[in-house]
Amino acid sequence: MNTPLFEFLCRMGDNTLVLGHRVSEWCGVAPVLEEDIALANTALDLIGQTQLWLGMAGEVEGKDRDADKLAFHRDVWDFRNALLCEQPNGDFGQTMMRQFLFDTWHLIMLKALAGSSNEQIAAIAEKSVKEVTYHQERSADTVIGLGDGTEESHMRMQKALDKLWPYVGELFIGDEVDAAMVEQGIAPDPASLRATFDSQLDAVLAEATLTKPADDFAHKGGKTGARHTEHLGHMLTQMQWLQRAYPDASW
Repeated sequence: MNTPLFEFLCRMGDNTLVLGHRVSEWCGVAPVLEEDIALANTALDLIGQTQLWLGMAGEVEGKDRDADKLAFHRDVWDFRNALLCEQPNGDFGQTMMRQFLFDTWHLIMLKALAGSSNEQIAAIAEKSVKEVTYHQERSADTVIGLGDGTEESHMRMQKALDKLWPYVGELFIGDEVDAAMVEQGIAPDPASLRATFDSQLDAVLAEATLTKPADDFAHKGGKTGARHTEHLGHMLTQMQWLQRAYPDASW
């Protein structure tokens, strides 16, 4: 049975790992060169954060698994990322809407974790806040620019929001792992982040002339490993194939 701390660290690390890989899929094929570079930099930031979260998870677990082994040698059901992170890129608008929704939650979470009772977690969060502040500003500006842009860009951004919205609620659903983190002063109750998230989201959507879906139905199961979409399995076959084909190879 994994400890709540290990599970929490995997959730944080798997979020950034899976989303980082998703964003990296744009490298070389983004709409314009500037966006290609910006997306690649965002992916690198997320993978760097993954190294810290999963590296600490490996230390906590004590089973000689470092960040690389946790990233490349676990199966789908062992991943603890939110379902939002594994959703396909779709078009550029869908990618940026997914990024904005995640960034807004991520920044709020990291700011809370900067006050964690666990000094190592607080240090990781403090470092990550600097990067994610930029991520959130950029994704919000892009959502506004495209949402309040042409008729075509507005339509695509509203469609992206409608498609991704059912995966947002999971970020704020707590369980026994979260309760243990709250009790130890390590992390906040996920539900406590919702009001700030909604306030920031509503401000950006208003400026982007986009309408937040009224239905608050939320898919769940990603952060517990109970249920992932088919998309994660397909992604992992690409992300992990080299390490699975040549275990422990070095070069």
